Amino acid sequence: MALTTACGSGDRTDAAPVANDKVQAGSGSGYGDDSGTDKGQAGGDGYGYDSKGDSNRPAAQGAPARALALRQSPELGPVVTDSKGMALYRFDKDTAEPPNSACSGACATTWPPVPADDATAASGMAASALGSVTRADGTKQLTIGGWPAYRYAKDTAPGDTKGHGVGGTWNAFAPDGKKATAGPAADVSVFDQPKLGKLLVDKEGRTVYRFNKDSAWPMRFGCNGACLDTWKPVGPADKSKLAGVPEKLISTVTRPDGSKQLAVDCWPVYTFSGDKQPGDVNGQGKMGTWFAVSPEGKKITSPATG
Repeated sequence: MALTTACGSGDRTDAAPVANDKVQAGSGSGYGDDSGTDKGQAGGDGYGYDSKGDSNRPAAQGAPARALALRQSPELGPVVTDSKGMALYRFDKDTAEPPNSACSGACATTWPPVPADDATAASGMAASALGSVTRADGTKQLTIGGWPAYRYAKDTAPGDTKGHGVGGTWNAFAPDGKKATAGPAADVSVFDQPKLGKLLVDKEGRTVYRFNKDSAWPMRFGCNGACLDTWKPVGPADKSKLAGVPEKLISTVTRPDGSKQLAVDCWPVYTFSGDKQPGDVNGQGKMGTWFAVSPEGKKITSPATG
């Protein structure tokens, strides 16, 4: 169905000994006893546990992480989790160059080190981000971006990020190994995807796509009926909630059924039902007609370079 009104640039309702070993890294498919410093406080020793307790307690045995995943946090954006959805953390008193852990004894009971065995990268992470460090007891701990990875004993359910900010020194991992950034989630933002480079995502962190059989002018929707079971129109965005996206590229168009849809550079955009977590780009190039969208509003047709 074609509409005869231009999209324009505004909203339109008519349109220790250290070994930096590499861990096998591939595409992930997965979709305590703490009486110390509270989250957000910088007091104490920064270890986030009761350092006056028995420092000789053995560290909790961490379970293998297996296929890492990315989970969208409303407060932190995409954070790295293990295959069961439990958040992974980094510690400011560790080092990344070279990798070294400063958390042992009672600290490692509250913050169990994540074993390096069997860990593989999520699709939204660079394979090269994963490595390992040999701890004082000879075990190998997973590193992300060089930083040793831990779980938090007070996280009890997938999606918990209770460890973020504890002692002012513990932070959930972002996909690149940096600290997850606190702040409200943006309706449209930029994600640096290892294979495709910088692309646009919705507020759930899902990749957005445009369809060659749509058109920006005259406005035409080529995805209707059964197509919408697989490709979901993205809802309108609040222009005050954009991150890394020029406001002039964002508009709202009206579909044939009267519903409103986000448009980027006048092109309607969709998410793909086959994408299960932030960073997934399983819809890229489907049928030669579906493509992720760059921060400049253009379709991405080539892999990232550099």
